[in-house]
Amino acid sequence: MRLALVTDAWHPQQNGVVRVLDSVLQLLKADGHEVEVISPDQFTTIPCPTYPEIPLAVLPGKILAGKLEEIAPDAIHLATEGPLGWSARAWCLRNKVPFTTAYHSKFPEYLQKRTGVPLFIPYAGMRHFHAPSSGVLVPSPNVFSELQDWRFANLKLWSHGVDQSVFKPGPKTRFADLPRPVFLNVGRVTVDKNLEAFLDLDLPGSKVVVGSGPQRNSLIAKYPDAHFVVVSGDEALADCYNGADVFVFPSKTDTFGLVMLEALACGVPVAAYPVTGPKDVLEDSGAGVMSDDLRQAALDARAIDPAVCVRRATEFPWSTVKDQFVANLAALAGTKQ
Repeated sequence: MRLALVTDAWHPQQNGVVRVLDSVLQLLKADGHEVEVISPDQFTTIPCPTYPEIPLAVLPGKILAGKLEEIAPDAIHLATEGPLGWSARAWCLRNKVPFTTAYHSKFPEYLQKRTGVPLFIPYAGMRHFHAPSSGVLVPSPNVFSELQDWRFANLKLWSHGVDQSVFKPGPKTRFADLPRPVFLNVGRVTVDKNLEAFLDLDLPGSKVVVGSGPQRNSLIAKYPDAHFVVVSGDEALADCYNGADVFVFPSKTDTFGLVMLEALACGVPVAAYPVTGPKDVLEDSGAGVMSDDLRQAALDARAIDPAVCVRRATEFPWSTVKDQFVANLAALAGTKQ
């Protein structure tokens, strides 16, 4: 199969979308599939307003059309709803070529937090983007149900995974100089991650936030007792997980939350609100505590056996994620597996 993967999120961005796409891409190539990625680095770009780390392609239509025609793919997958996603969507509709899409991020909720716009407006835009898709791949049953409520069609489940050859239990050498217990959060430092709900908690020991983003400087100024860290590479990231006692996930707007899986794979229990994302990752596994009282959840999670966490992570191999992806493309776009 020759696949054209069109995405506005790609290296060197560090986020869950890039993690999912890159992990699946590597396995697809190992299986002998040809994958051509169309990403912002191939176009003239401008920084995304309020989030300059994200480049946005400027008027990519003509160049993108040429790339798709040159690739002549068996299947096309549009991973994001940015400029490249919209341009590829237009090309596919114009040429009557079927395509699949994915719903990785709750952009309507993010936009609401940034601007106060009523949710139904951005959801109408998202529904319009995905409406012609042969299949909208969603990461969890809870997101599936939510999008059904917003009248999305052609929804298909597509789980996410974790690489346990990289994220695995290790020594607690990172943060060894900090008072214990260490409560950790990893991810983009943006308003939709609800990090203040974590940083406001009255907890013993230390709070650590690993990641970058537009809210980082303001949070550093507001919470001088917290520790803010930026690392490069998965090994350094795994060291951060292993250096923690509890992973605190305060977000209420994530579609999944890959970072929770990475923490669990390292044997670190999760504390979270009982919302979409944590409910799908944790379920009734005993690998974390979900509660509207996030402080108590964080305190109670300390008692969880690390082995329980690792066992839960084994239920999310990337090989399954890859197989689901290929099956959806084959069934919906008529390609060969």
